[in-house]
Amino acid sequence: MKIPRSLIEQVKAHGKRTYPEECCGILLGKVNSNEKLVSEIIEVENAREEERDHRFLIPPQTYVEVDKDARSRGFEIVGFYHSHPDNPARPSDYDLEYAWAWFSYLIVRVEKGEPKEATAWVLQEDRSGFEGEILEAID
Repeated sequence: MKIPRSLIEQVKAHGKRTYPEECCGILLGKVNSNEKLVSEIIEVENAREEERDHRFLIPPQTYVEVDKDARSRGFEIVGFYHSHPDNPARPSDYDLEYAWAWFSYLIVRVEKGEPKEATAWVLQEDRSGFEGEILEAID
C-alpha cells in the first residue's frame, strides 16, 4: 500500500487527539495492478459505546455513505485505520474477528499519548490471521 506521508501524519494526529481511546477511519484511493494507492482518509467518530480504549466501531451507515461519496468521485474504499493506545501496532484477536478480506488495515501505536509507528496488514483469505503489508510512505 502506498500512502502519502501527510496522510500517515493525519492518522497519527487523530490517534493523539483521541488518546486514550482508539481512533478510527476509512482509507480511500484506487487500485492499480493489485497495488493500493491511498489518496484520502476519512476520520470517523468511534461509535463504540464501551471499551473504547481497545475497541472501535465504524457504523454500517457511515461505511455506505463514505462508499457512495467515494465512488461518485472516482475512488473506492481500500481499507481502514485505527489506533492501538499503549499497545503494539499489530492486529489484535478482536481485529481478526471483525476484519474483511482484501482491505488494508493501517494501525498506529499511540504510546502515552504520543503516536509512534504505523503498520499495514491484510487479512489472509482463510481468515486464520493477518499478513504484513508493505507500507510505502510517498511524498
